[in-house]
Amino acid sequence: MALVAWSIIMMFWLAIARAPQLRGRRIPDGTRGADLEREDPGRRNWPAHNYQHLMEQPTIFYAIVFALILMGFDARINVYLAWGYVGFRILHSLFQATINIVPVRFLLFLLSSLCLIALTIHAIIFLFHHG
Repeated sequence: MALVAWSIIMMFWLAIARAPQLRGRRIPDGTRGADLEREDPGRRNWPAHNYQHLMEQPTIFYAIVFALILMGFDARINVYLAWGYVGFRILHSLFQATINIVPVRFLLFLLSSLCLIALTIHAIIFLFHHG
């Protein structure tokens, strides 16, 4: 729920960041965010980029957490890894939407990905041992 709530916060952040670009103009049908970005590239679009990222890899996180819950495998390490994933993704969002330092973003993405990989490995091991 925390990552879903954060994704909604980022959705509002991107809307607020892009609002000045949209105010007082008619947007043609079929216009996408990428079209608007070509008109006005730069930091105004960073929250939108992050929101898109939150719609990608985290879907795998949701699936593996759901699988772990269904298997009844709520070991403390999995809870820590899940919260680690959420925390690193939130930090990633904050860096990407504000100062956008790519090496820092990459490190945060890597750390969150390692949490996701560990959760997945735990689910596979549990499945093999408990069928």
